[in-house]
Amino acid sequence: MRKVLFQYILDQYGVEPEFPWDGDEDSAVFRHKENRKWFALAMKVRKNRVGLSGEEVVDVVNLKIDDPILHDELVHEKGIVPGYHMNKSHWITVLLDGTVPQNQVFGLLDVSFSATGLKKKKRK
Repeated sequence: MRKVLFQYILDQYGVEPEFPWDGDEDSAVFRHKENRKWFALAMKVRKNRVGLSGEEVVDVVNLKIDDPILHDELVHEKGIVPGYHMNKSHWITVLLDGTVPQNQVFGLLDVSFSATGLKKKKRK
C-alpha cells in the first residue's frame, strides 16, 4: 500500500516524497509546492507506539483532518488512531496494512491536502 500511496500522490498532486531525516529512508514527507506545508507523513512504526497491541512494525501515514467531528468519528474506526507525533486534535494516523480500504485512504489524503493548502481570502 505504501508504494501505491506514493504513486497516487505523484499522479494526483505531482509531489515526490522528501526524506528530511538523515539515515531514515522510511519516513517520507509530502508537501504542497506552493506553501511547503506537509499534507502527509508516511513512516514505519511499531504498533504499540500508536496505541495498538503488538511489537511488529507497520507502515502508516499521518493526515490532517481539520473538521473536529470527522476527526472524532475517524479515530474510532479500525485502523485509524490519533496522529502519532503530531497534534492529536488535527491529525490522524492511518495504518497502511489493508485494515483501511485503499479508496478511503485516498479520500482521507485528499481531505488532508485540502486542509493544508493555500487558504482563499474571503471577499468583503
